[in-house]
Amino acid sequence: MRQSTRGHLAMLIFSSLVAGSFSLGSLAANELAPAALNAVRFAIAAAVLGAVALATTGLPRQMWQAPWRYLLLSGFFASYFILMFEGLKTAPPVSAAAVFTLTPIMSGLAGYVLLRQITTRHMATALVIGGAGALWVIFRADLQALLGFEVGRGEVIYFIGCAAHAVYTPMVRKLNRGESALQFSFGVTLACCLVAMLWGWGDIVATDWSALPGIVWITILYVAIFASAATFVLLQFAALRIPSAKVMAYTYLVPSWVLVWEVALGHGVPQVLVLGGVALTIVALIMLLKDEGAG
Repeated sequence: MRQSTRGHLAMLIFSSLVAGSFSLGSLAANELAPAALNAVRFAIAAAVLGAVALATTGLPRQMWQAPWRYLLLSGFFASYFILMFEGLKTAPPVSAAAVFTLTPIMSGLAGYVLLRQITTRHMATALVIGGAGALWVIFRADLQALLGFEVGRGEVIYFIGCAAHAVYTPMVRKLNRGESALQFSFGVTLACCLVAMLWGWGDIVATDWSALPGIVWITILYVAIFASAATFVLLQFAALRIPSAKVMAYTYLVPSWVLVWEVALGHGVPQVLVLGGVALTIVALIMLLKDEGAG
């Protein structure tokens, strides 16, 4: 299997795991302060990644050279998650999801500035088709809902977070010095834990952890192990094998995966028209796969 194909497969799994955090997170969002949740998720994720790394690749002294790399990357990645929850305090989930679809385009720009990665006309067309499909799913094939989209303070805050996420992807390739995806992910996750704890220390101390309902702990464990530890490794792995715009193009699949999660959780089946948007995102991904020679 080609390295680029492995990168695409990693991002396919990545998008499905990220979608699960939206569905589960909505069930626990009002039970715990966002900063406290993110601090704990990164702590658990760092512990899991550290244990797995020690048991497999090891954590050699060389990977700790220039530790500022991990701190810099954690600033971008932790900012994304914290600003996402800050934005969702006032931005409706549908509006936030619409902002999220801008990430691949911003990542393509960041990839060009930082790595001189070229977004071909073919790739740009695929990104536009994928974005249209994602918006189709997000707004449930309702043109009036799309036209009624308004930009508020929450959307602006989340946009800044998405910009941080977009810069993070090409920065992984730029700052990696030969560390494996697992080793590099552990370094970044550990730094994210420190950043999140400093940011949310007040919320952490103020939270009555023993009184939290079960769904909160289920969500914390899911986002820590699957939507943090696993996706960190998958994202680092893919970012080292395919261009940044293609990596982030898989965010277009997240709304479609959310539909799958919602059905699995018994929240209803979407109307048939919505499936047209799912089809467009699949077409976009197929176009990207056929454009490997340009990446």
